[in-house]
Amino acid sequence: MLRLGTIELDCPAVMGILNITPDSFSDGGRFASLSAALPHAEQMVTAGAAIIDIGGESTRPGAKAASEQEEIDRVVPVIEAVVSAVDVPVSVDTSKPGVMRAAMSAGAAMINDVRALTVDGALQAAAELQLPVCLMHMQGQPGTMQERPQYDDVIGEVTQFLRGRVAECRQAGLGEDLIVIDPGFGFGKTVTDNIELLTNLRQLLDIGLPVLIGVSRKSTLGAITGRDVDGRMAASISAAVMAVERGAHIVRAHDVAETVDALRMTKAVTESDANK
Repeated sequence: MLRLGTIELDCPAVMGILNITPDSFSDGGRFASLSAALPHAEQMVTAGAAIIDIGGESTRPGAKAASEQEEIDRVVPVIEAVVSAVDVPVSVDTSKPGVMRAAMSAGAAMINDVRALTVDGALQAAAELQLPVCLMHMQGQPGTMQERPQYDDVIGEVTQFLRGRVAECRQAGLGEDLIVIDPGFGFGKTVTDNIELLTNLRQLLDIGLPVLIGVSRKSTLGAITGRDVDGRMAASISAAVMAVERGAHIVRAHDVAETVDALRMTKAVTESDANK
């Protein structure tokens, strides 16, 4: 059983994506209202989601930044409603310390931060809240991260960054039982970088912490398959399966039911093979 703080999850686990935003790359605006967001969250839980990840600011390339109050106004009512309606943990996808605190007060049980607690005050807020945190690697910032990403050794540099952030978290008072790491597919990476990260994902396991991956519907899949964002389900599921085979513990996904089925099958075959 995978454990993050008090959160126990079957492994591999699927984290369902719930964007409360007008401009997310895949489903911007579809779930921006509470009347649309709550049924979708319930549907994802019924389909097998182990966590619901709620975000109020798009981090796609070129996305418009939201103020802290805008983000709070978007996510807090939805977190409150979802927490009351479902029996799985709710994560808040944010980098802002004020949103982290407001989300916890609303019932959130986890923080998913694409900036790995590097925003002023975020590390202190996370240490104060003592919630499980996902630390993600990103080269640059969302507005410009895909302009000219460049690495000498993408897996080595991502691993080094995440090791450093884990050390900072430990020093601030966050125990390793509260930390999960994410290599940040598509966040300041080329198609080649993303493929290399997926190929060598096992190297991240040397850090000794659970690994979360988010590849669902991303542009790398479109570049490889030639399909637009609405036609990338098969590629998303294939990437999720390959990530789990390479040691990933949590998969962040839009297409929850299909991803859950694929990972259940992956787990069954892996366990059968291990028992031979």
